[in-house]
Amino acid sequence: MHTRKLTVLALFAALALAIYSVESLLPPPIPLPGIKLGLANIITLLVLHLYSARDAAVVLLARVLLSGLLFGQAMSLLYSLCGGLLCFVAMALASRMLHRHFPELTSILGGIFHNMGQLLIALLLTSVPGVLAYLPYLLISGILTGLFTGLCARFALRYLSRLL
Repeated sequence: MHTRKLTVLALFAALALAIYSVESLLPPPIPLPGIKLGLANIITLLVLHLYSARDAAVVLLARVLLSGLLFGQAMSLLYSLCGGLLCFVAMALASRMLHRHFPELTSILGGIFHNMGQLLIALLLTSVPGVLAYLPYLLISGILTGLFTGLCARFALRYLSRLL
């Protein structure tokens, strides 16, 4: 890997971690557990668009692991890792199928699958099928927050593609 690319990816990982830490200080947009904007996902979208899926996976894993170690607990790390990996797979496939167009749609799918991953881990840990009643709220949340982060990524791509 070239030094410039490694440096840019490290900066993206640091930026994602910074965004995550600031967002963790904000009150949730809706007073339901687990629902947040997911602003650090903007960085994953940018790396996925500007570089490769492998590079985006490395940046995502660095952010999830570092944020779990610095700000969270073992359980929050597990939820973030499961949601983040499922989100990433969905976004990488969507980005490839859409030829890196439509970051909004890619992000919406990522938001939905992130929430599905967290719901799946909650179901596995608690063995309480009642957690599935939360599914409609998580789907709506994934669509709305995914649209917002996708629009932010589109805006950022306009400027970053000229610089990188």
